[in-house]
Amino acid sequence: MHWADPQKLHWLWALVPVAALLVLAQYRYRTMLYRLVQAPVQHVVLRGTSQQRHRNALLLWMAAFLLLLLSLAGPQWGFHWQQVERRGLNILIALDVSKSMLATDFKPTRLQQAKWGIADLVRELHGDRIGLLVFAGTSHLICPLTFDYDAFMMLLDDVSVETIPRGGTAIENAIRHALRVLQKQSPDADRVLVLLTDGEDHEGNPLSTTSDLRKSGIKVFAVGVGTPEGDLIPLTDSNGNSYYLKDRNGNVVKSRLREDHLQRLAEATGGIYVRAAPGDIGLTRLYRQYISHLRSARLKSRRIKVYHHRYPLFIAAATVILVLEAALRLKRDTE
Repeated sequence: MHWADPQKLHWLWALVPVAALLVLAQYRYRTMLYRLVQAPVQHVVLRGTSQQRHRNALLLWMAAFLLLLLSLAGPQWGFHWQQVERRGLNILIALDVSKSMLATDFKPTRLQQAKWGIADLVRELHGDRIGLLVFAGTSHLICPLTFDYDAFMMLLDDVSVETIPRGGTAIENAIRHALRVLQKQSPDADRVLVLLTDGEDHEGNPLSTTSDLRKSGIKVFAVGVGTPEGDLIPLTDSNGNSYYLKDRNGNVVKSRLREDHLQRLAEATGGIYVRAAPGDIGLTRLYRQYISHLRSARLKSRRIKVYHHRYPLFIAAATVILVLEAALRLKRDTE
């Protein structure tokens, strides 16, 4: 026996209060009946109301109720093999985890808002493979392209500015790393790089990657996380004391969104640039309006067991029992 929705088996506990209510109702009914009818004529007036018949009726009702509850859980037995395939895209997320992503112009931080936006994107996926690359002064592939969205989410939850020990922001290095990862994937499906960053770049030239991206058919969808006005970057030292990030000259750093090269990078590769807003990173919008319409391909094929649903048998059995109980009651009333 296999169950399509085993969680609904917990509803079987409803049998206990229902049985108690039916027994109580039967008891009160018989008690009131015997109070209304005088003892000398009870054997005539109450003909056909024996306790055994009431118990039988109660058992039939409970059996029917049990079968209906079991049918809700989707009983299954017997199966056949079916060949299924996953069709989708290869989507690699490149997430900026440099200290500037701790700026609070997006509450609580830019990084946290970006992670929430990625989680919203994952909930939109159906058959696409997704991977996660994080970067600051260097880059690291946290999660290779996968269909396992739960594993992806677990790895995403652990991401912080401490994930990459080297400070700074090297967007070009991150893009070239992402390029190597995506070039290994089949070109039958469109390959997508989703870049989430505030655009601040301390080394390299991200636009120098556009030629290689175009040759590989990789589209960049860039999301600018932050505001042009910017904000300070709060940090905490080992003693738990709070302070703001300062430059080498001792001046407090104010991190601002730099979108020019993000826009040009996305446009040059056939992608789209969007500026995130607090509470709306824009990834869900990008996926629904643009990414989901790209060329997908068969990414995986496998055989699965398809179980045969048997709940109609349970419903039919419950119906037969109720009809039988009604027939017995009718017979009793006509005796």
